[in-house]
Amino acid sequence: MTELVRLSKRMSELGLSSRREADEWIARGWVRVDGQVISELGSKVLPHQKITVERQAAAEQSKRVTVLINKPMGYVSGQAEDGYTPAVALIKAENRWADDPSPETFHPTQLRSLVPAGRLDIDSVGLLILTQDGRVAKTLIGQDTAIEKEYLVRVQYTKEGKLPESDLKKLCFGLWMDGKPLLAAKVRWQNDDQLSFTLREGKKRQIRRMCDMVGLKVIGLKRVRIGKVKLGDLPVGQWRYLRPDEQF
Repeated sequence: MTELVRLSKRMSELGLSSRREADEWIARGWVRVDGQVISELGSKVLPHQKITVERQAAAEQSKRVTVLINKPMGYVSGQAEDGYTPAVALIKAENRWADDPSPETFHPTQLRSLVPAGRLDIDSVGLLILTQDGRVAKTLIGQDTAIEKEYLVRVQYTKEGKLPESDLKKLCFGLWMDGKPLLAAKVRWQNDDQLSFTLREGKKRQIRRMCDMVGLKVIGLKRVRIGKVKLGDLPVGQWRYLRPDEQF
């Protein structure tokens, strides 16, 4: 027998919206199942049933913005903590990159529900994504995401000589963290003291902890790419809109 599934969950699976968005739209009467308006939260559907959304929902979704920021050191990704300022505080007209090609006009309403899709440690810099769009957040931080994130990591070897090739291979595959094996990573030398890390997961302080396991001390860490979206020439402390042609 085919099992019933929550309508909001099914909409999220189909990429129509995030679950939270779906619940908002259902409450507003903007969702139809097989042509019938469904306005009761918690309603369930069968996987084969046709789900459509009203034009108002699509119009509201299209107004939601996603921004890229080059996070400086000393800013936290999410909520303000221990006296540190959250990165969203940098999203204001005067910090917008002068070379941003987007025709989008900045308005303070864009700060409403603008949340980080992923985290970047307080002492790390580089690409951070903030979005109002639940679909973008799900793509980047959903449970089954396979989006790559690339980092440039300046390191210092704390033992004699150079990092053995066997330990470089361990960084690529073979390390365990929090009782589980880490997914395979791509790690290679960029120059004498800088490594490039490409990961498909993001455990707390993962790169620093991985480096520590093989005797490397992290001196600096910068995220330069998330999926197909690159930090590029975006200056530190400035931001720009995600372009319509950019896909993670």
